[in-house]
Amino acid sequence: MIKNYLFIWVLSLVSCVSISQVTTTPSPPEANAPVTIFFNKAGTGLATYNGTIYAHTGVTVNSTNWSNVIGQWGQNTVQPALTLVSGTTYKLEITPDLYTYYGVSTSNSITQICIVFRSDTGGAQSTDFYIPVGAFQATLTAPVLNGTTIVNSGGSLAIAANNTNGNANYNLLANGVSINNATTANYSFTDTNITANKNYELQIVQGTTTHTRKFAVVVNPGTVTQTIPAGLVDGINYNASDATKATLVLTAPGKDFVYVAGSFNGFNPTSAHAMKKDGTSGKFWLELTGLTAGQYAYYQYWVVDTTPTTNSPALVKTADPYSTLVVNPYDDPYIPATSYPNMPVFPAGQDRDVTVLQTGQTPYNWQVTNFVKPKKEDLVIYELLVRDFDANRRYQDVIDRIDYFKNLKINAIELMPVMEFEGNESWGYNTSFHMALDKFYGSAAKLKELVDLCHQNGIAVILDVALNHAFGRNPMVRMWMKDPDGDGWGEPAADNPYFNEVARHSYSVGNDFNHSSLLTKEYVYRVQKQWIQEFKIDGFRWDLTKGFTQLCTASDETCTNGSPADRVPILKDYVDYSWSLDPTHYAIFEHLGNDTEEKQWADYRLNETPSKGVMMWGEMAYQYSQLAKGYPTDGVITRVGHVAHNFAGKRLIGYPESHDKERMVYGMMTYGNGAGASPPLNNLNNSLGRMSSIGATSLLVPGPKMIWHFAELGYDDSIYTCNNGTVNDESGVITGDCKLDTKPQEQWTNNWLGVTQRAEIYNNYKKMIQLKIQEPVFEGNYDISPDANNIRQRIYVYDNSLPATQLRNVVVIANFSVAAQSINPSFPYTGTWYNLMDNTPMTVTNATATISVPAGQFRVYGNQPVSLSADQFDTTVNMALYPNPASSAFAISADVAQLQVFSVTGQLVKTFQGQSIGTSYDISDLTRGVYFVKATDEYRREKTMKLVKE
Repeated sequence: MIKNYLFIWVLSLVSCVSISQVTTTPSPPEANAPVTIFFNKAGTGLATYNGTIYAHTGVTVNSTNWSNVIGQWGQNTVQPALTLVSGTTYKLEITPDLYTYYGVSTSNSITQICIVFRSDTGGAQSTDFYIPVGAFQATLTAPVLNGTTIVNSGGSLAIAANNTNGNANYNLLANGVSINNATTANYSFTDTNITANKNYELQIVQGTTTHTRKFAVVVNPGTVTQTIPAGLVDGINYNASDATKATLVLTAPGKDFVYVAGSFNGFNPTSAHAMKKDGTSGKFWLELTGLTAGQYAYYQYWVVDTTPTTNSPALVKTADPYSTLVVNPYDDPYIPATSYPNMPVFPAGQDRDVTVLQTGQTPYNWQVTNFVKPKKEDLVIYELLVRDFDANRRYQDVIDRIDYFKNLKINAIELMPVMEFEGNESWGYNTSFHMALDKFYGSAAKLKELVDLCHQNGIAVILDVALNHAFGRNPMVRMWMKDPDGDGWGEPAADNPYFNEVARHSYSVGNDFNHSSLLTKEYVYRVQKQWIQEFKIDGFRWDLTKGFTQLCTASDETCTNGSPADRVPILKDYVDYSWSLDPTHYAIFEHLGNDTEEKQWADYRLNETPSKGVMMWGEMAYQYSQLAKGYPTDGVITRVGHVAHNFAGKRLIGYPESHDKERMVYGMMTYGNGAGASPPLNNLNNSLGRMSSIGATSLLVPGPKMIWHFAELGYDDSIYTCNNGTVNDESGVITGDCKLDTKPQEQWTNNWLGVTQRAEIYNNYKKMIQLKIQEPVFEGNYDISPDANNIRQRIYVYDNSLPATQLRNVVVIANFSVAAQSINPSFPYTGTWYNLMDNTPMTVTNATATISVPAGQFRVYGNQPVSLSADQFDTTVNMALYPNPASSAFAISADVAQLQVFSVTGQLVKTFQGQSIGTSYDISDLTRGVYFVKATDEYRREKTMKLVKE
């Protein structure tokens, strides 16, 4: 009897899961006694998992689910671990009673144990289980618990319930008002002549225990067909002349009617908020009135299909697919106010994502409205994950370190995905709302401030966009989904007009967009327009472009890695649209495919003015890592430039390191050559010393290049470093690697710019970057011609069309051995050559005479000296204050004669005299706030920088 009853309970609340998966002793448990929960992992998401199973568990207290949760999700030290009983069965013992275990006062009523079982990382889990507590239990037999019934206006709803302990008082409320009351063991009632949407609550009371069962009715309003006003687009259309109005537009083919539920109608809409339908386009639309300028309003769509496909829901409550700001109950509670002050608050009582609307917004005041982008050929892109750039994980911290980027000389920053993604601590590729900014790093205004500041300093901003797919919270997934267990989540159904039911390529993650669909194309156009026009983004790095095809299957690797005929035109169409908005927009593809296909994009519209062409990612991580480790046999680096790819123009972004590859210094330290006079293996200084050679042989090859953040400081933590500092890779003893974990922030906490070996990499990189951007020869030709086994690398860069009085010939040599080597530079002619890192002249009488280069070192020679500001104190460029914000001390990345610290009112509060680069300046006695630091060098040149004291 109890077994059958528990099955019905779990089925109605969660999903169709066999009761054999969760049982208890005693059954049912009592709140004032111990209980043992048995869990059978077979048939669950943990079926193939063999590590420790943890319980994320709370209780239902006074009708509130998930109260008094033990610990936090994923925190193994504070959440209970299960004990293996035998086979696939585990147990969790709760003692001495539920009140004590969960920390609940005995004056309250515990009616359920809420529990979900997870792996050690949380990557695998069961569904949620709700275990009834106490002998008095109640069951709603009609309609479906927590479900919504669709009725025609004037229709009726039959309600039935029973309990396990005799007569009880049944009180039925509709929209908060009692409409029926009865004392009985088996309850039944029919609500008739229903003309408005209703939220029902059935209260079943016996003694001091109350069970609450909820359900709802939505009335078909009979959709009004009316022509949509001209000029409206999907999403929110603000009324420029009336801030009390806004018009919402939704494309929902196959749906019968849609309500708008929001803060303006208590999230319980009437027919007044039923959307109209345009007779031609089929779009639903509704004008909202009575809004208040500057105030947040919140809404969801109630999208109804009265005849849904099998296993698809009739009603889906969802945020707007074209939202530009959403709130949700999953991530928002964990966003610090310091990251997003005055963040809109998720409306109480709602579920899942909710769209935020705000009329009368004050537009951002852009300081730069006509930014001239760096030439594609000159780009040095700094790939950056905001989450791992600074421990505070905010746009503000990137803003505060603008001098760091200026001093490094880079001319572009590429932000890993910042569109609304699922969870907070993520790489961002699990995007759910492509037009909305994720709030974890800060507000839209703060991102705009970052872009504006970058533009003021000649730095372009590129966004990494994941438009190959979307994850489960995406409204366009949920409106047409398969949801057999009724939990409100699911995969695309066969009638989904945006997504493939099954992925059409072999690298699928999330839900695969159908890019042949006109609706999908329109969505992608709008996403591009949002970021280009609203945020002045200079370019997109398109993630996983191999997925933009409909001609392959999920298991067909050959097709995916080949050249399916539809992929080239699909992606050309998208970049054509971005260029129609901004003719100088950067288009970058992470394709990593065959040269024949990539050439069609790289050469596309190349000869136009302005020149276009798609820049292709050119991964060279393995080759450069082999050189760095001192194993040069596989270190063929010719494909770091466009020539080896047969591209007509310089549209190959070669890179030795990216967000997705093992960190170079860690590889040297862990797997490097242990032989020779200067082995990198287990030797940090030797490993750091080889990083500048990596920079010289990649950055100085003509064409756009990219560095991963902190490569310029010799970042030496593994990509598999866990958030607790340990390293666990794909073969680690712990199931699931730590690749996506948040990384340590040693570059700031340990003041790496003050470490000689690391500062040397930084200074060498900035000289090479400035050289590349400043000198026209690096837009010329090149030849990569190492010796037979790549141990001695030689790169010749030249442009003989330049005058002989200008730098037009450059020879780069590097020794990737573990001992000193003599390298033939093959100078094109004899005469005076200059070491471009310091302009030291060298007379060459024999063009092929060898030059001795220490292990891991490099040389850069040119026919003329160059003027680089990198070695000088430059009041506009060459100084950085770090860390910033600072709590107790800061440092300066240059020698100074004097430092003065002023308050915001201009009061001098501190003075420091005559210190060298990297010196720590104590500010522990200053109060929190904003200060200005004026630095003066020995030539009495000054620079003032803002400092935030935490």
